[in-house]
Amino acid sequence: MAENSTHHYISTFFLVGIPGLQNFHCWIGLPVCLLFALTLLGNSVIIITIKLEPSLHQPMYFFLCMLAMNDMALASSTAPKMLGIFWLDAHRFDFNICLAQMYFIHTFCIIESALLVAMAFDRYVAICIPLRYTTVLTTTMVIKMGLAGVIRAILMVLPCPLLIKRLPYYTKHVINHAYCEHMAVVKLASANTLINRAYGISVALSVMVLDLGLIATSYIKILQAVFRLSSQNARSKALSTCAAHVCTILVSYTPALFSFLTHRIGKKVPPSIHIIFASLYLLVPPTVNPLVYGVKTKQIRDRVVGLFFPNKEISEN
Repeated sequence: MAENSTHHYISTFFLVGIPGLQNFHCWIGLPVCLLFALTLLGNSVIIITIKLEPSLHQPMYFFLCMLAMNDMALASSTAPKMLGIFWLDAHRFDFNICLAQMYFIHTFCIIESALLVAMAFDRYVAICIPLRYTTVLTTTMVIKMGLAGVIRAILMVLPCPLLIKRLPYYTKHVINHAYCEHMAVVKLASANTLINRAYGISVALSVMVLDLGLIATSYIKILQAVFRLSSQNARSKALSTCAAHVCTILVSYTPALFSFLTHRIGKKVPPSIHIIFASLYLLVPPTVNPLVYGVKTKQIRDRVVGLFFPNKEISEN
């Protein structure tokens, strides 16, 4: 009874932003705003282009549409609050809203990983068993794969906020981060958080190991099939169809792995560096993905040029 009378549960968190760089928040907000605007613009163009061009109504581009929608959702769950911190000094965040942001951020990240696996499988079928491409990757199968990725993410992340809700938060309410990240929130609890930490790490490791393993397996099979081709031109053409996807994998997983490792074992890494990389992990891939696919994929590039420069398209034809 004495403990209940002297302790009060906190109802809000205070998000610092980037520790040590508070004086530069207004300037840091500029690239964040630019990345957010480019994410919305670039991914909208990708979705509209695929919708308007019948020749792009193929499994590869359906997955790309899903990726574009997920990227916009991921950026929208992060960037507005960051800009509120950097430009409006809106540091306070309701406890439940913070948990909701944490849930959506991690859910969208796992969906992104699942879509990259699906796109790797698409390239495997297209290159290794091309004659069965249309029968294996039907529209129904594409929808099922997308739904499986969404359901997996929802179920894997759901225990995180539920486990946090059972923890008492009495005194610590300052989050040294620019958004509500799982481990940053867990550390503030006034109780043993072993279960929360173990579950968070197990989810992150299982997703990375499983998804990267499936992607690596797909590309090992793809390389084996490509190098069995006798024509150099055929090899180059087959590999070029994978270039955009490989770039997306590198852009997505490199900062994710760095952020994960520095948060767990990088004790000497300054907090500002960790937070900057964690923020880049959420903001850069959604911005870069449409640029990569727009430049590397001829069908999309030609269609976008046709949409914005119709006279040029006519003159070339």
